[in-house]
Amino acid sequence: MQNKGLIKFFAILFALVSIYQLSFTFVANNVKGEAKAFAGDNPDKELKYLDSIGKEKVFSLGFTDFTYNEVKNKQLNKGLDLEGGINVILQISVKDVLKGLANNSKNPVFNKSLADATANLEGNKTYLNKFFEAFEANSKGTVKLASPDIFANRSLQGDGGIDFQMTDAQAQKVIKRKVDESIESAYKVLRERIDKFGVTQPNIQKLGETGRILVELPGAKDVDRIKKLLGGKAQLEFWETFKIEEVGNFLVAANEALKKTEVKKTETKAVAKDSLNALLTDNSKDSLDAKKGNNPLFDKMIVQGGGPVLGYFATKDTAAINGYFKRPDIRILLGADQHNAKFVWSKPTTIKDAKAKEVEAVELYALKGNRDNVPAMSGGVVTDAKDTFDQMGKPAVSMQMNSQGAKVWEELTGRAFSQKGYIAIVLDNIVYSAPGVTSGPIAGGRSEITGSFDVAETKDLANVLNAGKLPASADIIQSTVVGPSLGQAAIDAGTISSVLGFLLVCVWMVFYYGKAGWYANLALLLNLLFLFGIMASFGFVLTLPGIAGIVLTLGTAVDANIIIYERAKEELREGKSLSEAVAASYGWHGAMRSIIDANVTHVLTGAILFIFGTGPIKGFALTLLIGIVTSLFTSIFIARIFIDRNIAGKADLTFSTSITKNWFTNFHFDFIKVKKFTYIFSSIVTVVSLTSIFFINGLDEGVDFVGGRTFQVKFEKPIDATVVSDELSAAFGTPVEAKILGDDDQLKITTKYKIKEDGVAIDEEVNQKLYKALQKYYPNTSYDKFINSFDGKKVGVLQASKVGASISEDIKTNSYWAVLGAMAVIFLYLMVSFRKWQYSLGAIAAVAHDVIFVLGIYSLCYKFMPFHMEMDQHFIAAILTVIGYSMNDTVIVFDRVREFIIGNRKGSFEDIVNASINTTLSRTLNTSLMMIIVLLTMFIFGGESIRGFIFAMLIGIIVGTYSSLFIATPVLVDTISSDEKHTIEDKHNKA
Repeated sequence: MQNKGLIKFFAILFALVSIYQLSFTFVANNVKGEAKAFAGDNPDKELKYLDSIGKEKVFSLGFTDFTYNEVKNKQLNKGLDLEGGINVILQISVKDVLKGLANNSKNPVFNKSLADATANLEGNKTYLNKFFEAFEANSKGTVKLASPDIFANRSLQGDGGIDFQMTDAQAQKVIKRKVDESIESAYKVLRERIDKFGVTQPNIQKLGETGRILVELPGAKDVDRIKKLLGGKAQLEFWETFKIEEVGNFLVAANEALKKTEVKKTETKAVAKDSLNALLTDNSKDSLDAKKGNNPLFDKMIVQGGGPVLGYFATKDTAAINGYFKRPDIRILLGADQHNAKFVWSKPTTIKDAKAKEVEAVELYALKGNRDNVPAMSGGVVTDAKDTFDQMGKPAVSMQMNSQGAKVWEELTGRAFSQKGYIAIVLDNIVYSAPGVTSGPIAGGRSEITGSFDVAETKDLANVLNAGKLPASADIIQSTVVGPSLGQAAIDAGTISSVLGFLLVCVWMVFYYGKAGWYANLALLLNLLFLFGIMASFGFVLTLPGIAGIVLTLGTAVDANIIIYERAKEELREGKSLSEAVAASYGWHGAMRSIIDANVTHVLTGAILFIFGTGPIKGFALTLLIGIVTSLFTSIFIARIFIDRNIAGKADLTFSTSITKNWFTNFHFDFIKVKKFTYIFSSIVTVVSLTSIFFINGLDEGVDFVGGRTFQVKFEKPIDATVVSDELSAAFGTPVEAKILGDDDQLKITTKYKIKEDGVAIDEEVNQKLYKALQKYYPNTSYDKFINSFDGKKVGVLQASKVGASISEDIKTNSYWAVLGAMAVIFLYLMVSFRKWQYSLGAIAAVAHDVIFVLGIYSLCYKFMPFHMEMDQHFIAAILTVIGYSMNDTVIVFDRVREFIIGNRKGSFEDIVNASINTTLSRTLNTSLMMIIVLLTMFIFGGESIRGFIFAMLIGIIVGTYSSLFIATPVLVDTISSDEKHTIEDKHNKA
């Protein structure tokens, strides 16, 4: 082997760099262990301990020292499924951006196009393109995008903007650029919010041109708080308000009008118009209750209001009341100076009702809108915000405005003082406070937001105000929340399966190949060091599927050695010396061409999986790709160094042991002869599978494909899934599925309740419903502990995920394209490599057979298997991995066919193909056995969350081995023309 010294140099260098990078991970883990021991089962105490030593030196390498914060930032990043935390995908509303660019145009063509784009949005289609298509269809050439009342407005005119002379094609380019700028602005705002939140190693990235932004926050704990932080638009507004006496007549008139449509008239006592004064002035607790009866509006009022507060209502009634105030027949009852009134709600607060019972309620306000129905002042004037405390010692947020804002604020507060009015401070359409002005106009531009805050809320509010507002709403369309207890369980399961898989592979290699097996194991150990070192060096994230990828890399790593060793054994049997056999095995015409072809197919499927995958699946693909590269380096070069050193030392090396010397040799089975039987068997399996998939059982599509919410919930004791399913279905008013997940005290709960509605409020509503429905099972657990599962018992929601309807369609579409794309790319590669389409056809026929077989198994068995067999992103990853490994086996056989055709192998084409299969059978069975051992280990010890994923690969490897022997090669034989077969036979017979 040439350049052996250079390879040794780089191997030593890579090893030292890997050890250096991984040393930070070991130190960080030791410090965390000390913190955990110090804090006991108190996670808050543990976090405070780590924060307190952040700037202390904890690691020294002689030439420099590192603080804990520096060590923490250099450690190997763990994904949410290992660390715990939150992963969300936010959809920036392009519809909102377009409305803003068009100055909320009232043009009917524009607004209909927006509505059509929303209704017709399909998987992997951008909203902007759908809008352009809808606008072209609706305008029919009569209205242009560059119309003055649409995009050729004052704000978009000027250099680089839109003028009314532009064609639609020209305007589209400008609009697209402006939309991209808005999404970039949203990305920067979110980045600043997250940086100030203080989460360790956050990850935020834009996802192509979809208007979507991925946010990963490892170790984050407060789910609802973080969702509010991310989803809040931070649109701060200052409005003047109506007082209750100014709109009282409207409320009574609205109530009278609603009687005619909302309830039937009865003889119950009603609020007469002339009793308005009594209603507004009587503040006794039971005054309103006494007047209740046939009053659609007032019957929902828990307590009367005063000043700017029109009344207190239950949160559940806000939707109905909003509907009342939007009705044209109700709004027409507003007075001439009230026609632009905007009705909004406060944050929820706790009050006492007429029976002195504490209830959650919200306050109703009526804001004074001007001619354009915009606030008197927006939050864009705020230059600085700080969390502080008010005069009563309660948490508040103080703000400083710019000079323009200070001037407007002085005018606004002066007007409120003279009219004894109130100013509502509104954030994201919620009133936080509505103070009166008692000491005259406020100069200087300083103000304060007070309300029912806690300290965390004021910190977050100051954070989002300083970061700036989002240019459009950001809806959470996909989210995953993983509790730390589940993450630790995943680490334990992954570690056990990895170590056990590694040991089993090592034992088999030594048992089967003897001393050569030890060399392969040393290369394998170095391969793992390089793999982890590269991941730590480049900041890649290790996930639970990533651990699966590492374990699979063990099988891939020894595959190259198996191919080389089996080839060396063939060369030795032909009478070559040890050095000649090794040189031939490592040559291009030996094992190297097969290794390259087989691993290129792996790389292609891994790359497609990385492109189309998201979250943990992308981590799996990345680990697999890195593992392939490091495996090739260590298997081809490092193991060779040990072997050459053995040869130079005149030591004996046979690539086998006395027990395994003749294993898997001297095969003479006629694989082509039995093709009729294998065709019949595979045809029956294919028909049964397709029938089950399309006509009988279908597939158990997970929320990744159909949308929905899933919760992994741990109970204090074993639970009946059927009972819980019935209870939750009744509570949600829609079917809720509950299945045992692993242990019988753990359930996987799935619901599609309000999945088409976005917003933090909806997510919190679902969480609250789940908690209230299951509260009897958790008598001593609060809502926060139940949702975040951070109590000492580690019960409650261990993991939660949400996949919105829009993104589920994209995931499904991406999955189809990933599988089809992988097959197409491999077809093209094999056609180029072998220069005959028949090889590609045989390989693709085998792969299609494998995919259908695995799908059929899942369709037939998912209803009664003791583990979950859902169609989700993990399943697609398994399918693509199966494609790669099936290709691997097939390419090894095809390479031997090509070698025999080029050489002087005698016999018919069928004889050559049979000989190719038989001479590579030792490698095929050995590699497949390695993969089955590794996958079985992971299936048993790898944890419940990836059991279905591993099962798909396990079945796929078994079926892939069968198809490479009994499907791919017969298809090749049947599609090669008779003339070409005769040409091959004549050539070999003459030789």
